[in-house]
Amino acid sequence: MELTRRDAAAALAAIGATGGVALGVRRATDEGSGGQGGDDAAPAWDGEGTPGDEAVRTAMTAVARTVYPDAVSGVDAFVEAFLDGRLDGSTHGEGIRAAVAEAESAARSWYDAPVADLPPADRDALLRELGADVAEENPDGTTAERVRYYVVNELLLALYSSPTGGELVGIENPQGHAGGAKSYQEGPR
Repeated sequence: MELTRRDAAAALAAIGATGGVALGVRRATDEGSGGQGGDDAAPAWDGEGTPGDEAVRTAMTAVARTVYPDAVSGVDAFVEAFLDGRLDGSTHGEGIRAAVAEAESAARSWYDAPVADLPPADRDALLRELGADVAEENPDGTTAERVRYYVVNELLLALYSSPTGGELVGIENPQGHAGGAKSYQEGPR
């Protein structure tokens, strides 16, 4: 199943984020300035301090490729568009940055490579070694609990609150996705 930027906008709307507007504004700004990159591109994150938007997107996309089902495609564009609405300077956005920094620190310490450079099996092992696979989500908890809350659960929330992701688990009409009266009269596909 192909995830799209439209799925990301629907997921943001479903969770009540105002990121749909941010997504549209960012796309319009990028198109008006010739896109991202060029001389104004931020330098690559070196693992010190707080990661910038691009470093967060890169790490979150790599983790998404690990935690999303194999049946899903279009992950890169979907995660990037979803994060356009989440990395908005809010407390939650800063929590995402901090959790990504912690996951990156562990990856660089234990595997001598950033999360995105790890093979899928090593990314999976990293999340398990951090304890993010069994930890309770807690935005103020331990590293495992924060990575679970801000990285793993954030990505799963994005996937399963989107129309395409919802279809994977039999939720053809997730909350916030208009389906009309007809969708309630038909059985599942």
